[in-house]
Amino acid sequence: MEDSQQQHLLGQNAETEAIPILNSPKKLALLPLVFLIYFEVSGGPYGEESAVKAAGPLFAILGFVIFPFIWSIPEALVTAELATAFPGNGGFVIWASEAFGPFWGSLMGFWKFFCAVINLASYPVLCIDYVKLVIPSLSSGLPRYLSLFFSTTVLSFLNYTGLTIVGYTAVALGVVSLMPFVLLSLISIPKIDPSRWLSLGQPGVKKNWTLYFNTLFWNLNFWDSASTLAGEVEKPQKTFPKALLSAGLLTCLAYIIPLLAATGAMPLDQEKWVDGYFADVAEKIAGEWLKIWMEIGAVLSIIGLYEAQMSSAAYQVLGMADLGFLPRIFGERAKRFNTPWMAILVATVIGLPMSCLSFTDIISTTNFLYSLGMLLEYASFLMLRRKFRALKRPFEVPVGFPGLVIMCLVPSLLLFVVMAVATRAVYLVSAFLTSLGIVLYYFLNLCKAKNWIQFKNSGDATGEDDHNL
Repeated sequence: MEDSQQQHLLGQNAETEAIPILNSPKKLALLPLVFLIYFEVSGGPYGEESAVKAAGPLFAILGFVIFPFIWSIPEALVTAELATAFPGNGGFVIWASEAFGPFWGSLMGFWKFFCAVINLASYPVLCIDYVKLVIPSLSSGLPRYLSLFFSTTVLSFLNYTGLTIVGYTAVALGVVSLMPFVLLSLISIPKIDPSRWLSLGQPGVKKNWTLYFNTLFWNLNFWDSASTLAGEVEKPQKTFPKALLSAGLLTCLAYIIPLLAATGAMPLDQEKWVDGYFADVAEKIAGEWLKIWMEIGAVLSIIGLYEAQMSSAAYQVLGMADLGFLPRIFGERAKRFNTPWMAILVATVIGLPMSCLSFTDIISTTNFLYSLGMLLEYASFLMLRRKFRALKRPFEVPVGFPGLVIMCLVPSLLLFVVMAVATRAVYLVSAFLTSLGIVLYYFLNLCKAKNWIQFKNSGDATGEDDHNL
């Protein structure tokens, strides 16, 4: 029994070679992991403006206060337990595969990967939305497309230089990009009128609940993304819980404090609360110097967001290759930097055309695919608690099984709400990508059976569940 459990923990099969979990010579320490998680989830207040436009200051404030308790904390707890129990690259792919078999592990991987590459496209778009306030020619046409292409290519190359470099770059980017919001909040204090926080919105402005929920969800999800880096983290059993807690506190404070300052210090002009409006608020409250700094901070934050999400997506692909879900070539690492170069290239090439979509379409599709994956993730968490009761868990959510069901049920209901308010276009795109993931699973199994393509650990993705205790 103990030997079988160790095989599960290491991501091994009795009939296959061991999956190399810790094959990177330089490991991520606590501080860079905290900021990678911070950027995978948030990156600062940039992008939260739409919540005010959609529902007014009061609902925006309540959303960023309450939402972390019903969504972020449960997701972070699930991630902390499973990432420390199964500390290998691939994260949630391993969890779903161990819980329900390779088909569901593969589908989880494709859902999350499609979600990640679509989400990657949102960051250059958000960046250009800020920069165009200074350079109006980037608003449309060829200059916009060229700027999106150039920024995406350069950011992907930075990820290629190594995860340790990316991690400490995230620390520097996080500090510099948050400073203008710290100054904005301090300068706003004498101008704050608390009654403005109670506003339900301007008369005649219709509530847009789809935009509201998508904005909250997009700004506070992806807590599990860092789990795909578990094989690259120094002492993941101890580091992950600390990093998730620290990143959670940082994220919540970074959202709510500037939102309170901006909505309390400025008369409400609801229609202007769109992406990039914080820069205008900074100019009106402190002057043009803070607006410029905030726009620079937005660009730096976008770099951090992109690097963190690209790291997660690339190491997920590497983990899927190590598990045998994808061909061996997707697990190739660059000799000089030890980074998954093929996975980075694939994510970049797929993400580039997505940048042509509007920011709203990007986050709506991302949220829907992410919801599908999270429903499977919560089910996997509960199944693994029942299936492997004796498995050593360095961090364990201190709640009995009925309490865990309730903990997972509340955010799951929220997931259904997010999915229910999606548009028909989002349903169609999500159905197409889900079907594509299923087709790819069976096609890759056929390639494996016919020996058309080389795979690692070919027994792990044949459609047979070999992980029996």
